[in-house]
Amino acid sequence: MPAFNANSFTDRMDAGAKARAAELERARKRAEEMKATAGERMAERVQIALDREARRAAREAAKQAEAERIEAEARAEAERLEAERLAAEEAKRLADEEYEAAKKWLAEEEKRKIAKLLADQKAMRDARYAARKQRRR
Repeated sequence: MPAFNANSFTDRMDAGAKARAAELERARKRAEEMKATAGERMAERVQIALDREARRAAREAAKQAEAERIEAEARAEAERLEAERLAAEEAKRLADEEYEAAKKWLAEEEKRKIAKLLADQKAMRDARYAARKQRRR
């Protein structure tokens, strides 16, 4: 047989109402405490948001600085390569000029040698002719 329960329906309803009232009172106390610290929590959230934004801005600035550094290095490298290309072109132009000057000098030297050879041959021919004329007289 079941045990006798001395609590009546009314007693149970009163106990439930008291428990609900106590829980409601605790919730009101917590709400009041929360209201008292709401300003502090809001200030914390604002500070956290400001810190987050500052970190994001710092990351963006670092990225921008890195991009500018890379761009400056690329620009410097391009300028160096352009200077090397110009120097190579100037060296080639000077080498071509020297080659043309040497070629011209060799051609003139060859002409002088040929002219001297022809002059020597003419002189020998004239000397033979003069010697022949001398023998006939």
